[in-house]
Amino acid sequence: MSGTPAAARACILAAVLCAIWCTLPAYAPDAPVPWGTAVLLAALGLGCQAAGRRSPPGGPGPVAAGAFLPVLLTAAFLLPPAAAALVAASGSLTGRVEQPPYAARRIWRAAQLALTCAAASWAYATLGGPVTLGGGGAAPDFPRALLPACAAALAFSLVLTALDGLVLAAAERRPVHRSVSALLPLALGPHLVHALAGLMTAVLWRSPYGPLSALLVLLPMYLSCWVFAQYHREQAAHRTTIRALVHAVDIKDTYTRGHSERVGRASVLIARELGMDDRRVEGLRFAGILHDIGKLGVPTRVLRKDGPLTPEERRIMELHPEYGHEIVRGIGFLDEARDAILHHHERLDGSGYPYGLSGSRIPEFARVVAVADAFDAMTSTRSYRRARPVSAALAELKRCAGSQFDPRMVGALDRALGRHGWSEADTAVTADEPREPFGAAAGLRQDAPLIPRARSAAPLSGPSRDRRR
Repeated sequence: MSGTPAAARACILAAVLCAIWCTLPAYAPDAPVPWGTAVLLAALGLGCQAAGRRSPPGGPGPVAAGAFLPVLLTAAFLLPPAAAALVAASGSLTGRVEQPPYAARRIWRAAQLALTCAAASWAYATLGGPVTLGGGGAAPDFPRALLPACAAALAFSLVLTALDGLVLAAAERRPVHRSVSALLPLALGPHLVHALAGLMTAVLWRSPYGPLSALLVLLPMYLSCWVFAQYHREQAAHRTTIRALVHAVDIKDTYTRGHSERVGRASVLIARELGMDDRRVEGLRFAGILHDIGKLGVPTRVLRKDGPLTPEERRIMELHPEYGHEIVRGIGFLDEARDAILHHHERLDGSGYPYGLSGSRIPEFARVVAVADAFDAMTSTRSYRRARPVSAALAELKRCAGSQFDPRMVGALDRALGRHGWSEADTAVTADEPREPFGAAAGLRQDAPLIPRARSAAPLSGPSRDRRR
């Protein structure tokens, strides 16, 4: 734990002490703990964690969380808080840890989940959940059983994300409320699903069929998680591919470092304002990020030249959309993004390049990226000109709407910025992979940043004159 910040170590120590305190009632001589159930659930949790250490059929990567979290919630439904905390801690100590410091993360996760399960068990018992499960010949009381189960899931999510927010605030000096507000919406939905699976497992556990029947619930959860894991591995591969391509452009064209990420963000704002579905929004993000990938084919002396380009240099620069299209031609998942890469310098009046397309002949993605590209060029700072204010950039886009830009896209950007604002700092990310938070909720975050930290990039005296974009 030597590499862990002192404040984070203090949080871990406090969580461990609280977790130990929560488990102490289980050791009382008269504690009403069904130790057989606790041992079986702990063994089941250990089995799920062991499965997470191996590659599932069809590819690498852990998928055990899809079964492990329902086991924890089953423990919260069947056991008193102290025993549920013991089950959570025993399973967590053997789980897979991806990043150092390994010991600190493992200890933190065990303490965190122990406290989380204790809170869920307490909430469940407080609302009379145990009596709704049936057993001993009695049928489960549905739908009454759903209310305490949902309350337990809510307590699980709240405590989990609160502890994650606390340790992130200590380790990375970020506000606790920002961390919690970012993590809670991502955690609550999956935890409600896991709670329903845990409730079904608990009902079967109490039924005449016994604990073995509970596996009928956990196995489908494991398989569904495996399917989602395949999808997320594919998405991770896409992000890795894009990160490598954009990093190469940023290294070569140092004047516009960070520009691609900002264009991607502005493109997403426009796409969402236009009501595009999630698949197209993601495609436009890729299009914005990769729109200048063709600069890899432009000589470095042209890209890094101070001052205006000569006519010959401008002709060379104007080849970059075609270079970019060739570079990404074989990347199937880019789909419509390829058209944006090729045509983002076309103008509505037909005077753009490379093919002089006009009006609706210009692909929709290209019209979106053209506006996002020009907006960022005007609102960032390059070595030979200062940034314009957002209001001035929007005024210039509106002036050129109908001749250079699609008025619909300009209007969408204007409305989106009115709601969300704009700041270069919002798109700045580190060059390294984002650090994994200590807590279990970290695995729920799927919007990892794509490219290295943005430096100030920049605009020109007007979008129609900027041939370096």
